[in-house]
Amino acid sequence: MENKNQERNTAPAPRSTNKWMYIVLIVLALGIIGLSFWLISVKSEIKTLRTEKEMQRFELQTELDSIVYEHIMIKQEYGELSDSLIAYDSIFQANAKEIKQLLNYKWDYYKVRKKLSNLQEVAQGYVRKMDSVVTINEVLTTENLQMKEEIKIEKRKFQSLEKVKGELEEIVDEASYLGVYNFNGIPVRVKGSGKETVTDKIRRTDRIKVCFTVGKNTIIEPGDRTIYIRIAQPDKEILAKGRGEKYTFVHHGETLQYSESKKIKYQNEAIDVCVRYNIRDTQDLQPGLYHVDIFEGDKNIGHTTFELK
Repeated sequence: MENKNQERNTAPAPRSTNKWMYIVLIVLALGIIGLSFWLISVKSEIKTLRTEKEMQRFELQTELDSIVYEHIMIKQEYGELSDSLIAYDSIFQANAKEIKQLLNYKWDYYKVRKKLSNLQEVAQGYVRKMDSVVTINEVLTTENLQMKEEIKIEKRKFQSLEKVKGELEEIVDEASYLGVYNFNGIPVRVKGSGKETVTDKIRRTDRIKVCFTVGKNTIIEPGDRTIYIRIAQPDKEILAKGRGEKYTFVHHGETLQYSESKKIKYQNEAIDVCVRYNIRDTQDLQPGLYHVDIFEGDKNIGHTTFELK
């Protein structure tokens, strides 16, 4: 009897246990389902964040490329003038390289954004400096052109002054020599009484009388002067007292024969001079035109002619 009662008391237990097991399984299933939905949601959110981050990186990279490209174009526009700002260009390149490295590895949006702003400021500063260089260069170019024009003007003035100086030197050079006028070469016959008569006949010519006036000149130094007379026959042979060195003088480094010489005491006033060359018995005169030249120092100061028949 007791056994039957005990069986009756313990019989419902399996149903109760199974019920709780079902409840636990349902809860676990619901939890797994909920966790799955949550994981899916988190994964989707992570994917969205990654997409947004990649879009941000692309946006920042595009902005960086734009700033760098604009900087390159500015350098090309200014050409050789950009070489004067190499230090500023180096700062820009270093900042751009740092931002590029940040974008390629672990990076922070706000940090990169700040560095991009700084890079933009560096680029703008470069442009301002470049504009300043261009302005200075234009000023220097203008000043250089003005200076060149002034140099041309001064050069023309200098050339004009040199021309005037040359003309003055030529005048002074001319004035530093004796000048002669009333210059005549006269063939004469000498009578027994010593009187001279003018002739143009060879057989009657005894001497050549050369007369001239040395002009007044207050520029040259006064003092003794030696004047040389050269009388050339039609065949250009010089009438001379002899053929030795005694009857020569030096003119511009060349040794010349002279017919007669005359020392005068010049006191800066006009003075009349006559020199006579006596024909030697051994000299045969030629018919034709004779040339007479006067020399003093290195200057030929007079020339005249006469004719013998």
